[in-house]
Amino acid sequence: MKTSARVVIIGGGVVGCSVLYHLTKLGWSDVMLLERSDLTSGSTWHAAGGFHTLNGDTNMAALQGYTIRLYRELEEITGMSCGLHHVGGVTLADNQDRFDMLVAERAKHRFMGLETEIVTPDEIKKIAPVTNIEGIIGGLFDPLDGHLDPSGTTHAYAKAARMGGATIETHCKVIETNQRADGTWDVVTDKGTVHAEHIVNAAGLWAREVGAMAGVYFPLHPMEHQYLVTEEVPMIADIIDSGGEHPHVMDPAGESYLRQEGRGLCIGFYEQPCRPWAVDGTPWDFGHELLPDDFDKIEDSIEFAYKRFPALEQAGIKSVIHGPFTFAPDGNPLVGPVPGMRNYWSACAVMAGFSQGGGVGLMLAQWMTQGECERDTFAMDCARFGDWITPGYTRPKVIENYQKRFSVSYPNEELPAARPFRQTPMFDVFDNMGAVWGHQYGLEVVNYFAQDDEARFETPSFRRSNAFDATAREVKSVREAVGINEVHNFGKYLVTGTGARGWLDRIMAGRIPKPGRLSLTPMLSPKGRLIGDFTVSCLSEQAFQLTASYGSQAYHMRWFEQNEANDVTVENISDQLNGFQITGPNARDVLQSCTRSDISQMRFMDVRHLTMGMVDCLVQRVSYTGDLGYEIYCDPMAQRNLWATLWDAGQPFGMRPFGMRAMMSLRLDKFFGSWLSEYSPDYTAAETGLDRFISFKKDIDFIGRKPALAERDSGPSRRLCAFEVNAEDADVNAYEPIWIDGSVVGFCTSGGYSHYARKSIALGFVPVELITDDLEVDIEILGHRRKARMLNEPLFDADGARMRG
Repeated sequence: MKTSARVVIIGGGVVGCSVLYHLTKLGWSDVMLLERSDLTSGSTWHAAGGFHTLNGDTNMAALQGYTIRLYRELEEITGMSCGLHHVGGVTLADNQDRFDMLVAERAKHRFMGLETEIVTPDEIKKIAPVTNIEGIIGGLFDPLDGHLDPSGTTHAYAKAARMGGATIETHCKVIETNQRADGTWDVVTDKGTVHAEHIVNAAGLWAREVGAMAGVYFPLHPMEHQYLVTEEVPMIADIIDSGGEHPHVMDPAGESYLRQEGRGLCIGFYEQPCRPWAVDGTPWDFGHELLPDDFDKIEDSIEFAYKRFPALEQAGIKSVIHGPFTFAPDGNPLVGPVPGMRNYWSACAVMAGFSQGGGVGLMLAQWMTQGECERDTFAMDCARFGDWITPGYTRPKVIENYQKRFSVSYPNEELPAARPFRQTPMFDVFDNMGAVWGHQYGLEVVNYFAQDDEARFETPSFRRSNAFDATAREVKSVREAVGINEVHNFGKYLVTGTGARGWLDRIMAGRIPKPGRLSLTPMLSPKGRLIGDFTVSCLSEQAFQLTASYGSQAYHMRWFEQNEANDVTVENISDQLNGFQITGPNARDVLQSCTRSDISQMRFMDVRHLTMGMVDCLVQRVSYTGDLGYEIYCDPMAQRNLWATLWDAGQPFGMRPFGMRAMMSLRLDKFFGSWLSEYSPDYTAAETGLDRFISFKKDIDFIGRKPALAERDSGPSRRLCAFEVNAEDADVNAYEPIWIDGSVVGFCTSGGYSHYARKSIALGFVPVELITDDLEVDIEILGHRRKARMLNEPLFDADGARMRG
């Protein structure tokens, strides 16, 4: 066995073999895979082998499309068969909400190059004749859907990797992973030790155990999953004898997926009475075994399936496959460099391995060999969960995700499992005021405040919800008087040291402010992509506070650590600093009434230390609402006292609390972008307008300078634009197509309703050559093209007089 390799991949399932292949494809040949048993010995061997492109996240859907298209390439490279059956698949909708979701997904597919189509019940009956269309109102047909041979596909990946120079060692159990001082790893196995520069944990069912060897917790959990294979079904036999194949059918109402298997059918279920498996750890000796049959937990699912697919009743059960698969709390994979670790990579929790495995392998290989991926991977980045997550949180969220695998996914839905978990000192105060809660990064966040006669629950919907009136009230309070909310859902970092300014000048593309001032700046990747949207506050020449997205803490800290310097300390203080934002025309009066310091000369983007009542605070004059406003930070231990001071002082000035629903409406008035909507690694600063904050004058070779400079000189091919939409009861959410002259030319990044202007607003990308001052477009919302016109100036405070005055 080899004793050294550039990369050691632990786990020989479809994902591990995909990563191995893609590393060789991108030029790294000194790569090695270790498998404790035979290839496919975990979840891979008993997988149903289906694949599809449908996914709520567009980047995940695109990667699934890449995976499916890759299989023909693998067959050509290796001469091996993947057992491909591109039969197509239809997803059924038995109510308007399900149909709305499918129509919205079809709209996204238009600009992704995926050729799906909405089909009628009669068309479904022709496409998938085993289906009883009673109660069905429509469906989504995807010609790329199909199934394959799991073992043959995995071995094709493995052969292609070997052809590229990779080494595979089976029956080689990893016992320890020990990191050396230089960041490389000793991988100790029962066949000897391998010294590796990088480790990839692709251990599937054993990912938790392998991670624990390095002191890493991976938030995933195996779930029991069961599918049935029938004896011959006469209708299927007739189709085969006629030279055809029956397509897949996904029936969300029945929580089932169905496909042809030989001359019979295969049907699997995501049943409500599901069960987690191996709660306290996966046995090392588990391999090609199956779990005992359990018809009791799928009894209701089978009964429903017999009604939806009557042909099932004509055949006996040939075999039952009951085995475990791993899931992350949100159902997406855990991929990428593990935060807080050097040269340790994750490729875990890929429950849909034959839909996602190729895309996961490509993204991870790009990450390792090129330093970044070609597209935004945050939806599967292992950094989307921080060090706050625990097994006790993971398990109920995984159960919830399993149960909702085929449920409608609403843009405004707040899932209840494992909540509330993390709370600030203000939780009970706001709860008593009627807060309707959302959550971000495990933290409870107020979405809006319900009045006594209103429900304390927002109805999930693709249309305007019952939060509409409450949001309008809160927006009115901010624009006409003064609003208050917490600043707990900002990520906060303290950067100190003699080299702090120089380090920030290199990390950030924008200007680093002087003491007592703040600036806004993008943070760029080496290829010029947006990886952060920051406020930088200069507390002194050797101390700076950064604020950014709360949910990206681990993502940003990982980047800071990867670019660390000896004379700089970066500390994540996101939960060590809290406070409030006050904003609106009366905000200055409220602030002045709480402090003995004179704030009349406090300019826009000033930073001051002030004593508010009894509490020492850091106060910044800036607001995401685009109004006169202040962010007030304090020790969380003093937050309740600060609240009492601000609230009492605010009552004569009409102060009211507001939540995130109002915040997201208010920011639309100024066309302010949102992180992971308008600003993400999919986009550049010039495309989004953030290039106005880049300081090309500073004599620093900041990260991403060269590509940003090149784009400044050549100009971007597309730009972010704002539109007023002639909407009815549904507004833009994200990824709706933008049409011009009957063709899709762009897409929306986000949108919503401006309660201040009483207009439906959309933000989206349009090719530069098509942009005119009087541009008119159509924006497709839930299958209907809505007229929209481009807006050339903000809806509120267009000259910035109130915000800056």
